[in-house]
Amino acid sequence: MAEKQDYYKTLGVGRGAGAEEIKKAYRKLAMKHHPDRNPDDEKAEKSFKKANEAYEVLKDEEKRAAYDRFGHAAFEQGGSGGSGPGFGGGFASGFADIFDEMFGEFGVGGQGRGGGQAAGKGTDLRYNMEVSLEDAYRGKQAEARVPTSVPCKSCDGSGAEGASGPSACATCHGHGRVRSQSGFFTVERTCPTCQGSGQVIKDPCKTCSGIGRVHKEKMLSVNIPAGVEDGTRIRLAGEGEAGLRGAPAGDLYIFLTVSPHSLFQRDGADIYCRVPIPMTKAALGGIIEVPTVDGKRARITIPAGTPTGHQYRLKGKGMTVLRSKARGDMFVQARVETPVNLTKRQKELLKEFEAAGPTEKHSPEAYGFFGKVKDLWEDLKE
Repeated sequence: MAEKQDYYKTLGVGRGAGAEEIKKAYRKLAMKHHPDRNPDDEKAEKSFKKANEAYEVLKDEEKRAAYDRFGHAAFEQGGSGGSGPGFGGGFASGFADIFDEMFGEFGVGGQGRGGGQAAGKGTDLRYNMEVSLEDAYRGKQAEARVPTSVPCKSCDGSGAEGASGPSACATCHGHGRVRSQSGFFTVERTCPTCQGSGQVIKDPCKTCSGIGRVHKEKMLSVNIPAGVEDGTRIRLAGEGEAGLRGAPAGDLYIFLTVSPHSLFQRDGADIYCRVPIPMTKAALGGIIEVPTVDGKRARITIPAGTPTGHQYRLKGKGMTVLRSKARGDMFVQARVETPVNLTKRQKELLKEFEAAGPTEKHSPEAYGFFGKVKDLWEDLKE
């Protein structure tokens, strides 16, 4: 049999190296020579095994002391080191320590070993709620009817009938997770007997069949703060589904949608509104009243000669800003309306108006446009 290499040389550290230095050196070698990174590479596999074997001894103070005194003989033929490196659970435990540190002890959701305490946590629920723009502006107290699961009243959520309570699972001994050896690794998974709860029910509750919860609709009051927008999420802690057999309940997330408004368009905290203005008022000027999102009215002075598209800003008349006393602005866009359904006399007056003066003076934009078109046609003729 080939002579084994010195464990310190295998890890590339000195005999006086501290525990942290040894772990760091092993971690580097383990990640470098890991079989998953080096498939079908026998040399890398051997290096990986040697690193595991060396770390298994040097990380343990008693084994390391025995090795420093007796060398490899300390672990041969039942020596003081106990089971030899590379056998039983010891071979894989070295890499498991490093893997635990990096990836959370094989646990799901960071529960780690002994995670049975959080097993069976209730599911988080989502509830979609639509609110009007006015409600988003003011805020409101809304009611939500949520289909969910609640703790069983018959067994107080324990899942056990009468005075009999749950007992520790014999498969996982109450830990909620079981381990098995797979090649060089120790694999940890949810206990198949208790489904991760760490407990079993010998005499299940007849109402909930031992689950500890029953389906029921729950009426909740939801506080909608002023200033919410599309996609705002409200979290109600502990209002999700009840956990299994007394485990913590999940959370309820309210997702808000602000319904479209017939008059206003919203952009963040600002409100936009297009207001039709009679041609005569746009030409002669005057005062108009426009609605605001708070249910009131605002007066706007229209200067004579106001064109379509002209915009007026009403400061502080927009939406409430979430969790703030500030308010956005309101922008009113004029849309000059062409008169329709004219009487004979009204048509005569418009013709008199047209004949009363040059078009370019009263309609400069139209005159300028058609003037450019005329020039273009003349250029094309040449």
